[in-house]
Amino acid sequence: MSSNPAFSRSAAFQPKQLSRSELEALYGPNGKATTTAPATREPDIEQSYNMPAATSAETGRMTVEDTIGKTILLFAVMLVSAAAGWMFASIEVVVIGSIAGLVLGLVNTFKKVPSPGLILAYSVAEGLALGAISNFFNTMWDGIVTQAVIGTVAVIGITLFLFLSGRFRTSARMTKIVTVAIIGYMVYQVVNMILMATGVTGDATFGLSSMNIMGVPLGLAIGVIVVFLAAYSLVMDFESIQYGAKNGAPAVYAWQGAFGILVTVVWLYVEILRLLAIARGND
Repeated sequence: MSSNPAFSRSAAFQPKQLSRSELEALYGPNGKATTTAPATREPDIEQSYNMPAATSAETGRMTVEDTIGKTILLFAVMLVSAAAGWMFASIEVVVIGSIAGLVLGLVNTFKKVPSPGLILAYSVAEGLALGAISNFFNTMWDGIVTQAVIGTVAVIGITLFLFLSGRFRTSARMTKIVTVAIIGYMVYQVVNMILMATGVTGDATFGLSSMNIMGVPLGLAIGVIVVFLAAYSLVMDFESIQYGAKNGAPAVYAWQGAFGILVTVVWLYVEILRLLAIARGND
């Protein structure tokens, strides 16, 4: 089971064959998933193989390909929004974008049926916040955003290649370890923000993460581990999308799959940006 709440809260993305009651919960008691196909003659079968594959709109079910298409659309929308956030970078843009992104992220996570409009709105909000934050970081460390983007694309590319080649798969034990580690990291970040807000960490740019242990910034060591956690989370997301397609989830759940990928990639980018900033700030 994925640690990403965008997937873990929906039966559609679970690694098991859905029961009739679970399918009815997704489609409704009279949904397409409960219908039985009529008997087909051999000539009809041969003709069907020569026809183009049915789309998700025709079958009413999500597919991996459709999820990829929607993921690309969400990233395109986010990039356009990020460009606007970069141009009009200010604390207000960061605050508004971050709060809107948090609220929409929670709504999309806990919503029983995915809403394409709300998911697109989330990508817009996240884009504004990321664009403004990236501008601030680039002002302090010239070229760091380009490095972070290249690093993010590289991690995604390598992770996807290893996943498709069968060399990077999840296991129940490792998933439990990663889930606990992610929760621990979230607690660390909350404590760190409280200490920074109360002035306990002094003028350290990244609070506890700026502390040196044996000459190495704490945030640098933690950052490398977190990048691995994000990469592993991506693999869990990929597997969840495959489960959704195999389970015959309704086509609208392709939006939920794209939303889950977007959440993980945003987290990965922010962590790589922070990691690079700590490394360059320690030069």
